[in-house]
Order: sequence, then C-alpha cells, then structure tokens
Amino acid sequence: MKQSTYPLERELGMRYYASDAEGIGGRLRATPEDFIVGEIPLESKGGTTGPYLICTLKKTNWELQHAVKEIAKRLGISHRRIGWAGTKDRNAITEQWISIYDVTPERVAAVHLKDIVLEPVRNANEALSLGDLLGNRFGIVIRDSEVPDLASRVQAITETVREGVPNYFGLQRFGAIRPVTHAVGEWILRGDYEQAVLTYVGLAFPSESATVRAIRGTFFTTRDPGPALKEFPVQMNYERAMLQHLYNHPGDYPGALHELPPKLLSMFVSAFQSYLFNCALSQRFDDGHQLTGPVPGDHLVFANGRTDTVTSGNAGAAAMHIRRGRCSIALFMPGKEKAGGTATSAPAIDALLAEHAITPEDFGRASHFVDTKFEGAFRPISLKAAIESSIAEKSVHLEFTLPPGHYATTVCREFMKADPVRMI
Repeated sequence: MKQSTYPLERELGMRYYASDAEGIGGRLRATPEDFIVGEIPLESKGGTTGPYLICTLKKTNWELQHAVKEIAKRLGISHRRIGWAGTKDRNAITEQWISIYDVTPERVAAVHLKDIVLEPVRNANEALSLGDLLGNRFGIVIRDSEVPDLASRVQAITETVREGVPNYFGLQRFGAIRPVTHAVGEWILRGDYEQAVLTYVGLAFPSESATVRAIRGTFFTTRDPGPALKEFPVQMNYERAMLQHLYNHPGDYPGALHELPPKLLSMFVSAFQSYLFNCALSQRFDDGHQLTGPVPGDHLVFANGRTDTVTSGNAGAAAMHIRRGRCSIALFMPGKEKAGGTATSAPAIDALLAEHAITPEDFGRASHFVDTKFEGAFRPISLKAAIESSIAEKSVHLEFTLPPGHYATTVCREFMKADPVRMI
C-alpha cells in the first residue's frame, strides 16, 4: 500500500491508497459535464398512491440542500416536506429521485429554475429517505494527465479497483471547499453549541475569498452577529440564517443551529462518524493488516445480510469467502449503541472516542438534539468496482456503478493520487 502525502487527506483519515502504483494525476470536474451521476432508484418504494409525489430532479452545478430550498420556495412550502434517497455532488450533472409531500404534478410542472429540471413520476405512500436507492451510475472524465505511460497506469489501477480499495468517505463528505462538517458534528456531540456555530460560520479557509475570510475571522473573534450579517454575501443563506437568529436571540446557539435544514444538521454528526471510520481504517493499515486479509476479531458482512466474526479456527474459510466476493470485512461506525462482539476496530475506535472525549451517551443526546438516530453501524472496509475506461489524448473517461453510501471520488482518488484540491 502507498501512503498519501497530502495534509488534508491525512487530517481526514484518508492516509492510504490500495497499491504502490503511481497515479495518473490530472484534474477532476474541469466542467460539470465531467462528473455525471445517475441514481438507480427503488422504483417500487411506497407504491403508486399516497400523499407523496415522487419526482426526478436533474441539476447542474447545484448543491442539493440549496436546490431543495429553492424548489420549496417556488412551491410555497417548507423544505422539510421534501425528501431524497441520496445526496449528490455540487460540481456535477446529477439525476435523482425526490419526494414532495402534498403537492400536485401541475404545481411541480410550474417550477422553473436555471439548471434544474423537475419532473413528476408517480405518487407514493411514504417519503424517500437516505439510503432508499439501489446505487449510482457514474460517468467521469479526468483531464490533463501528463504522465507518459497513461494507458498502462489506467489498466493497472483498474485492476486494483476491481480487487478493492479503501472504502473511505470522500472529501465531499466533510465539505469540499471548507472541510468543517465533521468538526461541527464533534462540537454538537460534546454539547458545545456555541463552538459548533463558531466553527460553521467563523472558521475561515484559504480557498475562500479574502473578504469572506475576514468576515468569518471577525465573527469568530467578536461573536457579534450584526456586522457579519450585514457583510456576508446574500448567497451564503445558511450562515445568514444563523446570524439572523443570533441577532434576534443573543446567545441562543442551539436555536441558531436549528435554523439549518434538519438533514444538514444531522449530516454534521454523521460526518464525525465518517471521520472516525476513516481514521480507524487507516489505523488498521498502520497495524499491518490488509483489506482482504481477515484476522481474528474481524467482523464480516455477507451479501445476504448475514454477519459473522473471524476466529483463529475460521480465518481460512473467511479469507476464501472474501476472495469469492461473498462477504467483506467491516469496521464499526460508533453511535449510541456499542458494537457487538470483539471486532478488531473496537480498540482503534475506543481510542479515537477517548481522544475526542465522546461517549455513546453523547450520541444519544445528539440524537435528541438533531432528531436523527445515530445508533452505530458496520461499514465494509473495501470498495470494489468494475471500471470501463477509455483514453482520449490526455483525458481518461471512467464508467462504473457503486452501491449506496460509496464515493466515486474514492475511486478517482486511487486513479489520480493527486492533491485533493484537484478533485473538487
């Protein structure tokens, strides 16, 4: 395995690549057309009658939460009445299903927004929620590769991805421009809502304009929402909503957080869970273990949902099942419920939780604050995909399908092995 040398990746726990092979470099998302995502829906979910209208949403260069708020505004409804099965990238062309409560197809057809196409499909008796999809299809172009042996590198990495790469949560899980999502989640878990707001609104990053950095820095230092509210650009509506609440209700930091859409609020905590998973997976590699080499204590997840624990007596059989694609080693993403058994991930996770002073009880309190269950779950450590690739001069076109919750940028990262800023 090869270690990443990029500070941002290392800070987010993504410290390894699957192989020692050199990457192809290049640039991802030079245009939205270079990153196309199509959702594979659960077409039968919710039946064909009921108060929820299922629609296809095709958008170009829109962040999902902002798109939902604009659609809700045009419909004259709360954005809380709109549900979706999966979040999608901003700098991309994406197509997915959403559910809207108690609207007619005629009202939806009257919604017109630039770079958004919204089309009714059918009614259903329940809303869509995260995970209600079969997977996603990707068509991706990596441009401007300067390596002389491009074809051979693409072939070698394609074989690596087919065998499996670390199933890290990708950079966009934490915020591509400002990777603060997990940090906000950590403060929520600690119950320090003031620091959560200060981190989200006031923590500046070099990728932002000097003006925005200055506004954030002043608010972080003074805690005074008035000047920041006047100076923040109008398009930064989440920051402005929180600041407006603090201006009207000084010191009410929990209330300021609740100005955010509920699903965004819940993503903060789940991003911290993702951070812990990334760190624990890299710790596994630090300890000399592999993606497909089971060791006693490992937790196995089978394709049919069955689970098992590796012992010294069944390690050989477990390795055979993994090679044949019947199961995968999984690490525990902590929540208010503790992992069962003696999974190998437990010591690493326990150490990380102790380092950050987070307990299962903190996840329980966050569940009430955010109104989302954070029960903990096992996640496979290996991502595998059959890649169809083609090369045109210095560009590489990739097509593949991934299950829900897996990141295309994790695949692209293995191909590129480049500075993560070239993947935003």
